[in-house]
Amino acid sequence: MIKLIATDLDGTLLDEEKRLPEKIFGLIEQLHERGILFAPASGRQYANLKELFFPVWEKLVFLCENGALVKYRDETLYLDPVPIPAVRQAIAQIRAIPRLFPMICGVDCTYIESDKEPFYSYALRSYTRCTLVNDLDEVIGREPVCKIAIFDELPAAQHCYALLPQRLPHLRTILSGDDWCDVSVPTADKGAAMRFVRGYFGLKKEECVSFGDQMNDLEMLLECGHAFLPENAYPPLKERFLHTVPSNAEGGVLRKIEEILQTGGIL
Repeated sequence: MIKLIATDLDGTLLDEEKRLPEKIFGLIEQLHERGILFAPASGRQYANLKELFFPVWEKLVFLCENGALVKYRDETLYLDPVPIPAVRQAIAQIRAIPRLFPMICGVDCTYIESDKEPFYSYALRSYTRCTLVNDLDEVIGREPVCKIAIFDELPAAQHCYALLPQRLPHLRTILSGDDWCDVSVPTADKGAAMRFVRGYFGLKKEECVSFGDQMNDLEMLLECGHAFLPENAYPPLKERFLHTVPSNAEGGVLRKIEEILQTGGIL
């Protein structure tokens, strides 16, 4: 029996215009009635996720900031922050590479130091609480840092994802989108957050379903007994998993959730 469904958002549950399908709210209500927990799992901040899912937010457990933060009914259940010296080092190294735009993602607020487009619009779209400052160094230490997100004007897989790991060997650099990378502590990922959630709610691996499309979803997919990728998923990730659903543009995640409801939570 399925007792938890976790899904990535951008490229997975959200459509091509990055909109949350209205249909998901009714499906979440049905899952809740059957005792199946729904978990948005995203690189986005908690404030943004709560706003997106506001009609049903109290029924959800949120895996935020690529797993560095888990929130449930406004309570912080789990946090794996980046130490302050490591934040300073990461910002310095990111600034040294042209065409990269760093963001310090705190527990409550995200900070940016550029209003250049399209970065600025992208930042505001995914981070509801986002503050533009003159210098990111000024806000380091203001609150715990979940991760440093980086927008890349070039294809991220060939640019920042290729360059940053060697510059930041004691941190984890992961591809989180076509033009995004995230830097965190090595222990912070969606898989670690999923292990915590399973333990907190007393769930077995085979009782959990997950959906994801990018490399930052890999550990979460491995931590669930049933893993599915939308057809539009990052090709190297698709080489690791057998099961797919239709693309995010076709509502593949919604279709699979409907199937789970129709079968009574049996896959």
